[in-house]
Amino acid sequence: MTERDPVRPFLGAATCFIIYWVVWNLLIPFARFLGGEMVADTIPLLVAAAIASALAMMIFESRGLGDLGLHWREKASRTNLGIGLVMGAGGAVMLVLPALPLHLAHFERSVNADVSIPAAVFMPMLLFCGAAGEEILFRGFILQYLMRGYGAWAGILASGVIFGLLHANNPGATTLAIANTIGFGILFGAAVLRTHDLWLPLGIHFGWNATFPFLGVALSGLTIKVTEYQLVWTAADLVSGGKYGPEGSVLTTGVLAILAVAIWKIPARRGETWLLDHEES
Repeated sequence: MTERDPVRPFLGAATCFIIYWVVWNLLIPFARFLGGEMVADTIPLLVAAAIASALAMMIFESRGLGDLGLHWREKASRTNLGIGLVMGAGGAVMLVLPALPLHLAHFERSVNADVSIPAAVFMPMLLFCGAAGEEILFRGFILQYLMRGYGAWAGILASGVIFGLLHANNPGATTLAIANTIGFGILFGAAVLRTHDLWLPLGIHFGWNATFPFLGVALSGLTIKVTEYQLVWTAADLVSGGKYGPEGSVLTTGVLAILAVAIWKIPARRGETWLLDHEES
């Protein structure tokens, strides 16, 4: 077994992120002009992440984008994606709805909400693109290359910290909000370790993100209105998350712990990712 180069994993991850950053910045103005702010927040993320990850795989491994755990394997991929969707949506509901009978929050009719059927369909599609982009970027080449080079949990921790810190400029971000977001990054990384594909973390991520707007709460500091109602909190920011939304609350910290246990208990299926299932050459 050859001795591993300690610099190569960092070089590969950094190269992938730099390519992403350049492509993302080039795409943002066009997306904003063509589709507005929400399109600019999601579509360029997915396109840039896919391009950067594909190029990094080609440069460092001579492999394709699908080898990062995106190949659709009928039973495994469908099972993992479905389980992830249930976990993500269930976690969001478990976080928000108990606040109602506990009188920590109540619903109020919102103003300027787009409650049309096209909006209810189109918004989840954009949120899927955003979740897929973040998973390909952070749990694709960057995470898996770091895991193979430095060890599974070192890579997961590093990727999770980067994921959380890049949300620090979101509206209403607090220390607890960033800590919880880092926790999500670690959770998604653990899902990759559990299944060796991206379908489980993608399902959790999208299920969580898509449920929040329909519950009338902010998503990582972003207000996305698709219903006539919004959830108004009467509890302190420590419980409500303040302007960042429930993800910035101690309640999310508890839900994260539950989801972390579920990652290792669910009947997930094993997929395949080149970087984790093949020795470094």
